[in-house]
Amino acid sequence: MATKILILGINGFIGSGLVERILTSTDWEIYGMDLGSHKIQEFLKNPRLHFHQGDITVDKAWITEHIKKCDVVFPLVAVATPSVYVSNPLLVFELDFEANLSIVRECVKYQKHLIFPSTSEVYGMSPDVPFNEETSNLVLGPINKQRWIYSCCKQLMDRVIYAYGEKEGLNYTLFRPFNWIGAKLDNVLAKTEGSARVLSQFLGNILQGKDIQLVDGGQQRRCFTYIDDGIDGLMRIIERRHDAANRRIFNLGNPKNDFSIKELADMLITAVAQYPKYEALAKKVRVLDVSNEAYYGKGYQDVASRVPAITNAQKYLAWQPKYDMHAALKLTLDYHLLHPEEALV
Repeated sequence: MATKILILGINGFIGSGLVERILTSTDWEIYGMDLGSHKIQEFLKNPRLHFHQGDITVDKAWITEHIKKCDVVFPLVAVATPSVYVSNPLLVFELDFEANLSIVRECVKYQKHLIFPSTSEVYGMSPDVPFNEETSNLVLGPINKQRWIYSCCKQLMDRVIYAYGEKEGLNYTLFRPFNWIGAKLDNVLAKTEGSARVLSQFLGNILQGKDIQLVDGGQQRRCFTYIDDGIDGLMRIIERRHDAANRRIFNLGNPKNDFSIKELADMLITAVAQYPKYEALAKKVRVLDVSNEAYYGKGYQDVASRVPAITNAQKYLAWQPKYDMHAALKLTLDYHLLHPEEALV
């Protein structure tokens, strides 16, 4: 019997990538919910995709019914934009923690395998290089830096899931994405500064003729990972959920794609200029420094570097990221420059 996968947040960046990979490479069935469906539009007529338009905070009966029906549950709905952590921290808590907690408890009740999106942000300001899933301390800033509410919600969820595994036999896998980029990432034409993730924000600045603002000079370093590598890791987790991947945490990132945010801005401007339609726009963009308080507000604090240890994924999933930064950036731009108005729901 074919494996049945439940994806909540199926129309998001990760959810839509999972849909494409599952439908093109397996015989599995997918059941999914989201507020919209534009990122999975091309797959809606596939008989193995069953889509329900809805809200996880409202359509709880539908969720319960489908947790019972499916073998694997992906709760992918979350606020994952730093500006919102500062401007609307209670929304982050209500959605990322409270709404997902009830889904986790249903997985415990009906004995389903939970594959939950943790985050590289749980490591916070840990001084470790690289971050290790088993040994690195998780270090957050003071309460008045509301930027950390996202990390704190995700960390507490990780701890609750682990405890359910220890005390009530929940089968689970936690994965921590490190700056995944690629097709269907965000709305690159979002009007509000800071409303998208960093690559989408910078690309949107270029396309709208705006200057790129580097928070604190853009000296923060991140490891960028192409979405296909990330989805490959998730597929291996599904396939190995009964043994090697069960009750483990996996960093899914590319430590070789380690660049500062300023380097990302410079690379992006150069790359966009290679597309004749956008060359003039790219050449007009200035790169400006701005303080984190001016850009995000008083509740912001940042991390100098985030590098993943990927030995767990290499050992237990036989996973290795394949895309270098040049390839990841080109593939991302090839998609988004053809779909600049694609909105994020």
